[in-house]
Amino acid sequence: MKFGSVPVAAAVGGILAHAVRQGGVVLRKGTRLRDNDVLLLEKAGVREVVIARLEEGDVDEDSAALAIAETLAGGGVAVERPFTGRANLTAEAAGVFRVNAEVIHALNGIDGAITVATLPDFRAVRAGEMVATVKIIPFAVDHALVNGAILAAGSGNGALSVTAFRPGRVALISTTLPGLKASVIDKTAAVTAARLAAAGTTISADQRVPHEMNALADALARQAAANDVVIVFGASAITDLADVIPAAIRQAGGRVDHFGMPVDPGNLLLVGRIGDARVIGAPGCARSPKENGFDWVLQRMLAGFDVTRFDIQAMGVGGLLTEIASRPHLREPRSPAAPTVIPAQASLGVIVLAAGRSTRMEGANKLLLPVDGVAMVRRSVEVALAAGVGPVSVVTGHEADRVMAALAGLPVRFVANADFVQGMATSLRAGLAAQPEDVAGVLVMLADMPLVAPAVLQRLAGVFGEHPGVEAVVPTLVGERGNPVLIGRALFGRIAGLTGDQGARKLIEAAGADVIEVPVEDAGIARDFDTPEAFGRLKR
Repeated sequence: MKFGSVPVAAAVGGILAHAVRQGGVVLRKGTRLRDNDVLLLEKAGVREVVIARLEEGDVDEDSAALAIAETLAGGGVAVERPFTGRANLTAEAAGVFRVNAEVIHALNGIDGAITVATLPDFRAVRAGEMVATVKIIPFAVDHALVNGAILAAGSGNGALSVTAFRPGRVALISTTLPGLKASVIDKTAAVTAARLAAAGTTISADQRVPHEMNALADALARQAAANDVVIVFGASAITDLADVIPAAIRQAGGRVDHFGMPVDPGNLLLVGRIGDARVIGAPGCARSPKENGFDWVLQRMLAGFDVTRFDIQAMGVGGLLTEIASRPHLREPRSPAAPTVIPAQASLGVIVLAAGRSTRMEGANKLLLPVDGVAMVRRSVEVALAAGVGPVSVVTGHEADRVMAALAGLPVRFVANADFVQGMATSLRAGLAAQPEDVAGVLVMLADMPLVAPAVLQRLAGVFGEHPGVEAVVPTLVGERGNPVLIGRALFGRIAGLTGDQGARKLIEAAGADVIEVPVEDAGIARDFDTPEAFGRLKR
């Protein structure tokens, strides 16, 4: 490939290496210049441009990226149309992502022009979520390098794959002791239900028994006979293999396969079997929606993997997860003299905007259309709840009764927007007006973006907690801003002046607010579903 500066007149057929903005002419990087483009550049006073020209044996960036991506894609992985030298690979269904690390290392070792980035092995993913991306750095790459990359990619026989979650029967057993509030057990069941919903599964039985070996053994025997997985939440944490929960498993005719895991939070986890049913003794942190070691084990089981003692022992690298303020004993000692940092989740609110009229959906209310068997608005609100960063308010307007019915049973606050026909700005103002006076910031979600992961909200909240004076925190995907956005109190006053169909992201851009951009690998932040065609792609 030839690369360099040439007179504009000699640039026809070349690939523009840098964007040009001059004299009213705007040409993007990567544009293959035509005769008309050259004429426009000359009229705008441009004399030279930097271009790339492909030579014999060169493979253009998109073709190279596509060929490598298609070779990498195994079962459950789709390849999207390449653009600007990038081919993204996405999950065809919700499940557990697998990656052959040796193949990826070999590919990335061929030449700096060819790069592959993936999610970690065994990461749980949603349908449509990006699991990997192939990026060709220059505008073209020699065919010998491409062939070498294809050969390396093919050595893994589908180095990237997604094993879909399998609908199964999951029972929940909670033990009780005096002083343990029923509301704690109820909340635990709700959090567990949200975890299972992400895998397309529901709680088939929810039994509560005294924290005593014989009573628990009877419940375990009954539930193991009728279910694939039995999760036990003890009123008291497991501290020994002779404790109540492991003893009850053995009393019920089962076995304990392993106790203890090198993931924190999640250390006090137990796995075992009773007949064909797998049993998880859940650690206390599993009562929280925040990611912990329990998630890793449960996700693998729901995808059909046999989680062994050795699998659990291999989770230590990467097993030090984010500190949570609710831990009774923090991992990192803190000096009494050190200033107290208020956790972000203690002073944040979440607003889900669900008042729109779906004017582009040809008569249907998009928020009520099914996504994974539930209404789109419910899926989005469940994401907000699963993030656990603050109380969730849902702003309603168009067909408010139907929207609220779709959210029945969820712990949310409804905020009515009588002026919803005036546009999104009115919903944003209504949602903010309903927040407590001491709220430090709000996460603003759109109800038609059900593919956003709870981890994105948690990440935004975490960054805001580290920079409490910032006006806004926004996620970015490949350099482009997306939704949801987190608005700090410093920006609330300017939102009062919003009008029409503009949301927080437009306000942030227009106001030049003090913004922190947070790169994420979640394509859901850029995907909303406003038209029948877009919804059709979501269903596929």
